[in-house]
Order: sequence, then structure tokens, then C-alpha cells
Amino acid sequence: MSSAISIPSGRPHAVAASASPTTTTIHDRMLFRKDSTTFSIRQPKVLHPVDNEDLRLLILENISQEAVKAFRAQGFHVDHSTKAMSEDELVQKIGSYHAIGIRSKTKITERVLKAASKLLVIGCFCIGTNQVDLLSAAKAGIPVFNSPFSNSRSVAELVMSEVIALSRQYFQRAFEMRDGIWNKQSKGCWEVRGKTLGIVGYGHIGSQLSVLAEAFGMRVLFYDVVNIMPLGSARQVETLATLLSESDFVTLHVPELPETTNMISTEQLAQMKKGAYLINNARGKVVDIPALIDALKSGHLAGAALDVYPSEPGSNGAPFDDQLNSWASTLRSIPNVILTPHIGGSTEEAQRMIGEEVSSALIRYLNYGTTLGAVNFPEVDLRAITLEEPNHVRVCYVHNNIPGVLRQVNEVLSPYNVEKQYSDSKGEIAYLMADIADVSPSDVNSLREQINKTTANILTRMLA
Repeated sequence: MSSAISIPSGRPHAVAASASPTTTTIHDRMLFRKDSTTFSIRQPKVLHPVDNEDLRLLILENISQEAVKAFRAQGFHVDHSTKAMSEDELVQKIGSYHAIGIRSKTKITERVLKAASKLLVIGCFCIGTNQVDLLSAAKAGIPVFNSPFSNSRSVAELVMSEVIALSRQYFQRAFEMRDGIWNKQSKGCWEVRGKTLGIVGYGHIGSQLSVLAEAFGMRVLFYDVVNIMPLGSARQVETLATLLSESDFVTLHVPELPETTNMISTEQLAQMKKGAYLINNARGKVVDIPALIDALKSGHLAGAALDVYPSEPGSNGAPFDDQLNSWASTLRSIPNVILTPHIGGSTEEAQRMIGEEVSSALIRYLNYGTTLGAVNFPEVDLRAITLEEPNHVRVCYVHNNIPGVLRQVNEVLSPYNVEKQYSDSKGEIAYLMADIADVSPSDVNSLREQINKTTANILTRMLA
């Protein structure tokens, strides 16, 4: 990593970043191809941190080593752990880090964020972001990035395997064989061809699953809160009740929201066909588990497959017992129930793609200020500062979304040539990026102090 400009630190709200990325964003769209060799019309300039502090990243939960290598290739200091951290552990450690990467077990709470005095960005190396207090992060000027579809295929394939395993009861037969019991039977075992699969949530996973199911000869229905063009011969139904009453298999692919908590409970289970199967690879609180247990024990449902739970162990080897969930032992004892430890996205392919996607997003933000793809933040980007543009400074300004802020900032910037500027807002938070020309190193601190004094300032970063 190139050495930093030697400029004294200013006010504590101003922080620094490092080098411009070379990943494909708006900055790279000025490339052309000639004689089979790629040339850049304008080479991006390598930016230096305004403050002389190396960026430190905390990477937890055994995130892909490819992501760790990508961070280290940027010159970042990376501390990598295979385990999750508790809230207390994070509060003790996070104060020295500028970025953190997690999966689903580590919780970034408001208390953790208050202790994260240097934190600039959070990367969720998974689909969900409910493990992060998104609103508190935004208010602290911290964008959160995730990987919304990199593991979609892995989850869809797991669901298809569960459909077949449930319909043939081979999970139960395999368990009996391990106990030394030979129990060959066809009663209650079915082909999936011609059966109806009901998909609740027709997003990245649901739509891929739809295609796979039709390849098996299944009829596909789906329910979603928005109208979506179906793939293949799938058909959208108007109500959840309609889907439940017509489906032989029901699979859930929805986020964890107040509206989806216990969306499948006693009333909905009663609407399902007798002998149907329920599959949940979405979020643990979507299904009322005690109600599901009753439906299974009564024989109304013929089986279920669960990969997610309301409370999950914090590490491999930890018990999945009644202390964690009061119904755990009862659920484990019911025949033709497949229980897996949240492995829907746990394939080599999915983890590699997630590592590449989220690490690229974090690198672009730390090095360049780009927030494209942030889930809790305005999405803002500017093309790269080039080698032909000396003495340029990039201002990355996170502020409260109130009237008059841009006027204040533009007054500060008025002595300089603002070559490009873009601002956007999301709820109470707004984000401005501006590239300023002909700024001397001695002017940087003055600019930073003036911007920090604006009434709406949350976080200011200066890249030079």
C-alpha cells in the first residue's frame, strides 16, 4: 500500500481510507479493447489516506479465505477468527477496528456500535442483515453490505433435496439403518413428479427453486406480496391461504420482519393439505415451532425440514437442546423431520462468491467511498479520480437529512473547483460525495474542520 500523505490529524470525526479499487464499477467503464489487450483511457489515481493510520479489519465466523486475501492485498491489517463473538467480546475489541465482517451468528447491537469508535463499515457475508441494528449503524454513519443472491443456488438445491428426502422418507430409513434396523417399505413414499410445490417468497431463491422443481415435473405455485413475472409455468396465487390449501410441499423464502414472525402458525398449518410437508430455510422465527410440532404429532403433516431456528448455537459442537429452545428434544423425536444446522448457503461455491462480493463492496467503500449495494444507506458513487488530475481531494460526507446542509457544504467548497458531486438520502441519513480540484495538502485540514462544523455532520472522510 502506498505511503500516506504526512498531514496532521484533525478533528476526531474525520477518518481516512486507502487505494482506489480496480473492481468493476462506474470507475471502470472507461475501458476499451484493442488488439486483444485492455487499455484504460484514464488510469485511476492511487489515493492515500489523509490520516496516517492503517485500516484494521476484524473478520469472524470462518469467512472465506479468499476474502481475507483480498483485504490483505489492499494493505489492510486483518484479524481473522473461525468463531462468532458475543456482545461483551465485541464491546471489548471492536474499538480498534475500522471494519468488521460477520455471518449470521455475530450480533452487531446498538451497544456494540457505541463502542465502535473507529468503525466505518460492516460486511454481512450472507443474505440476511437482521443480525445488525441497521438503523443505529446508519445513524452512526456506517453502511452495511451483504450478499443478497450469491448463495441462492445452494439454498434452492438444498430445498429440492429435502423435497425428495421427505417424500421418500429416506432420512428416516437412513437413521434406522445406522441403528441396525432394516425397514424396507413403500407406504407413504411418493414420487415428486406431478406434485405441487408452493413457494412463499419468489425472490432470488424462490425463482431458482421454481425452475429446478419444474425440471422434476412438479407443478409450482408461489405467493409474494408484490406481483412478479413467473419463470416457466409457475403461477402466482393471490393469497397465502390458497397456496397452503393447494400445495403438497410448502417452502418458505421470506426475510425476518415483524410481518413474517410466526407467519406459519396454527391457523396456517390447518389450511395445509393433510399429509403435506413444510420446509423452512428462511429465518427461524417465521414458523411457530410448537404449532408445527402439534401438526406433525397429530398426523396432519407428514413431515418437515428445518434449517433455521429462533435460537441457534453460537459455535459448532454446542448443544441444540431444550435450554436453547424449550421444544428441541420433542422436535428431534418426531419421525420424518429433517433438522440441519443452518447450512443452506454452506457450500464451497456459495462461500467463495459471497466472499468475493462482500469483500469487493467493503474495499470499494474503504478505498473509494462507494456505497452501491448498501442495505441501510444512500447508494452513491462517483467515477475515479485519475492520474491526470493532481491535487484532487474526495470528500465523503455523511450527514443528517435536514434542509440547508448542501448550502453549508457548498459554501465551504466554494473557493475550489467542484469537478463532480453527488448526493442522495435514505430516511434520516444523507450521503454526499464530491471531488475537489486544486487543493493543496495544507488546505485539507481546513476543509475538513469546516465541514465537521456543519450542523448536520455525522462522519466526514477525506481521500487525497
